[in-house]
Amino acid sequence: MKNVLGDRKSIAILLAPALVVYTLGMLIPVLWSLGLTFFEGNALFGFQYVGVANFVELFQDARVLDALWFTIRYAVIITAGQILLGYALSLLYTFALRRGSSVVRTLVFFPVVLPTVAVALLFQQMFAVAPQQGIVNEFLNFLGLSSVDWFGNPGTAFMVVILMDLWRSMGFYAVLLYAGLVDIPEDILESARLDGASGWRLVRHIVVPLSLPVLLSAVIFSINGTLKVFDSILALTNGGPGTSTTPLTLYMYQTSFSYGEYGYGSTIAMVLTILCLGVTVFIFRSARADNTQS
Repeated sequence: MKNVLGDRKSIAILLAPALVVYTLGMLIPVLWSLGLTFFEGNALFGFQYVGVANFVELFQDARVLDALWFTIRYAVIITAGQILLGYALSLLYTFALRRGSSVVRTLVFFPVVLPTVAVALLFQQMFAVAPQQGIVNEFLNFLGLSSVDWFGNPGTAFMVVILMDLWRSMGFYAVLLYAGLVDIPEDILESARLDGASGWRLVRHIVVPLSLPVLLSAVIFSINGTLKVFDSILALTNGGPGTSTTPLTLYMYQTSFSYGEYGYGSTIAMVLTILCLGVTVFIFRSARADNTQS
C-alpha cells in the first residue's frame, strides 16, 4: 500500500473516476451556469448576449435584497438552533440517558427520515386557521385567546418555518455531534472528574474543546444547507405571504422556470454560490486562527 500511495501514476489512476464524476456533475454545470449569466432568454425562444446587464439588474432588484435578507436571517437562526439543540441533546445522550439513548435517539431522529412535503403538510394542518382550526389555534381558543392567522402574517409565517425546520433537523445534528462525543477518551473524562471537574465545568473545559472538530463540521454543514433552503419553504408557505418568506433559491427557481429568464436566474445562483463559499472560507479561517492562538 505504501508503494502504491507513493506512485503518482497509481494515485492518478485511483483518483481519475472520482475526478471525472465530479467534473461532469459539479464543475461543468457551474461553468455552464456562469456562462448563462451573460445571456438572457431561454431554450424555447433562444438566448441573446447581454454582457453584464444581468448583474446590473441584480443590484437594482429589490426582491433580491429581500430574498437575501430572509436567507441570511433564516440561515443564522436555524444554524444556531440546530447546533445548540443538537449539542444539548447529544450531551443528554452521553451523560444522562446512556442506557436509554438508543430509544431517545430514534425518537428524536424520526422527523429526519420523514419526507419534507409530509412534514410541511403536517405543520400546515397544525397551524391552520381556515377552513378549520388547527390544533395550535384550538389550544389558543381553549386558553381563551383568539385564533392567529399564522400564514397570513410575515412574522408568524417566519416563526412557523423556523419551528418546522428546527424540529425536522435537530435530530440529525444530535446524532452527528453524539458521534463526536463518544470518541472522547473515557480516561480523560475520568481524570478531569478526579481533579474536581463536573457538570458545566467538565463540559466547558474538557468536552467542548475536544469536540471542536465535529462542531466545526456541523456548523459548516448546517450553514451551507440552510443558505440553500428550498423544498421545506416551497411546501409550507410557497414564499408567502407575498414574498416575505422567499429565500434566494426560491426566487432563483421562480425567475428561471416560472418566468423563463435563465440568464438572470443563473446570476442569482452565482450570488448564492459566492455566499456559500465566502461563509465556508470565513469559518475555516476563523477556526484555524483560534487553533493557532490556543
